[in-house]
Parts: sequence; structure tokens; C-alpha cells
Amino acid sequence: MAYLLQQLANAVPLAALYATLAFGYSIAFGVMKRADITYGALFAFAGQMLVLFTDVGYTRMYLILPAAFTFGAVIATGYTLGTSLLVGRAVMLPLSRKSPNTIIVAALGMMIILMETARLASNTRGIWLPPFLNEAIVFWDSGGFRVTLTDIQLLNTGLMILVILAGAYVLKRTAWGRIWRAVTEDALAAELCGANANRVFILAYVASTLVATICGLLATSYYGTMDFGAGLMFGLKVLMIAAVGGYSDPLKSAGGAALLGLSETMWGAYGPFLWREFVIFSMLVLLLVLSRRERIVP
Repeated sequence: MAYLLQQLANAVPLAALYATLAFGYSIAFGVMKRADITYGALFAFAGQMLVLFTDVGYTRMYLILPAAFTFGAVIATGYTLGTSLLVGRAVMLPLSRKSPNTIIVAALGMMIILMETARLASNTRGIWLPPFLNEAIVFWDSGGFRVTLTDIQLLNTGLMILVILAGAYVLKRTAWGRIWRAVTEDALAAELCGANANRVFILAYVASTLVATICGLLATSYYGTMDFGAGLMFGLKVLMIAAVGGYSDPLKSAGGAALLGLSETMWGAYGPFLWREFVIFSMLVLLLVLSRRERIVP
């Protein structure tokens, strides 16, 4: 029983990460209407920039660890959001208006560029953050087994939930959210009603990247490092999860992603670890087939 409770506790941070990533991805997909693996690359890019510039602040600028981490987070956020603004305005927006299907190829190219940029910036070396906020908090003690989570797991989970709640409020209760919903339904009709669909596209792309950036910073602070293999894996899972939800509601995509995080943790606890990714992706493909709906995508 205690082991099961511990696995359920372990699933909470991963479920929160998947849910937040899926929520952010749905914001951009709503206006883009095409799969974009750049999202996972930006998630990984933010984490790698955090590690790189925290190392610069700590080893070259002789900052204490909290100041170095803050320095790295600010620079990583600026680089990632600036990159997304450039990519959204110069690549994704023109392609979505003229040749939408080429977005998939362009996203692959952008992923390679980001990956190589981060690799060259770090001189092809692995950089790790020192562990912090790793004191265990005991939720239940059965005598010989304790159910625990660390401070940073709880902090990251709380922040990710706040991101989802704040994003849901903006989309449901603000004027920008209403305009975003109008553009996702029919961009031309929204423009005829006075909305600037191109501006909404850019803002949605950058907002989506902001969510990915926050997730990248929080995930890296917990795991200690970030590589593009992890970013691509997260991106592919989120893409398929959001597809199951139909991309129509970011909250639905977030809920489906949270269930995936729970399923993945349970399989890792009770099933063969080597088969985990195969089983998870097979399950996602099956859900895609079962939930497939015929609809026109412009």
C-alpha cells in the first residue's frame, strides 16, 4: 500500500509537467492548425540555456548559487522568447498563410538549428546544476516505508498548476481570450469582425513558448540538466496528447496529459521499464485512432 501511495505521489510532478506543456501547446496549435515539434525544442532550449548561463554566472561571474540561477533563468527566458518571436513572425506565420503543410518541415529545421546552437554554446559538454530544495517532506509513515516528495517537486507542481489556472482565466475571461477563440474557429471571419489575426497568431505563439519556457526552467531545476532528446520526447508526447483532445480546449488537453503522466509512472513502477516508451506511444496512437474525427483543416 505504501509503495502504491509513493508511486501516486511520484506521478503528481510528472502529470503537472505534461499537463502544463499540453496546455501551452494547444494555444499555439489553435491558430496554427498544424503539428509543430518546435515546441518541444523550445522547451529543451530553455532548459539548456538555464544550465549554461547559470554555469557562467557561478563559475565566471562568481555569483552565489541563487543569484546565478536567477541570472540563468532571466537570460534563458529572454533568449527563448526572442527566438520564438523571430520564428513565429519570420517562419511560421508566412508559411501558415501560404503553405500550411510546410510548417512540419520548417519545424524540423528549426529544431535542428536550436539543438546545434545549444550544443555549440556549451562546447558539447554536459553541464549539471547542483541539487537544491531536495529535503524530503513526509506525507505518510507506515513504520518501515515513508511516502515523500521533495520541496522542489512540490514547488514546481504548484507553479505549474498556477500557470494552467492563469492561462485558463486569460482564455476564458479576457478580451484577448475571446479574440483567440474567434481566430481559432475562423480567422477570416474574425478579421471581418475587426480582429487582427496575424497579431493574434504571434501573441499565441509567444504565449505558448512562455509556457514551454516556464516548464523548461522548472523541469531543469529538478532534473539538474536538459538535453534535446528529452525535449523532443516530451514534445512528441504532448503533440499526440493534444491531438487526442482535438486541440479545441487547452484544459482538455491538459487533463489528458495529466492522465498520461499517471499512466507512465504506474507502468514504470509495475511494468518492464524497457517497454515503457513503446507502450506509452502505442497507447497514444490507439487513442488517436479511436478518437479520430473527420474535420476540415484549412
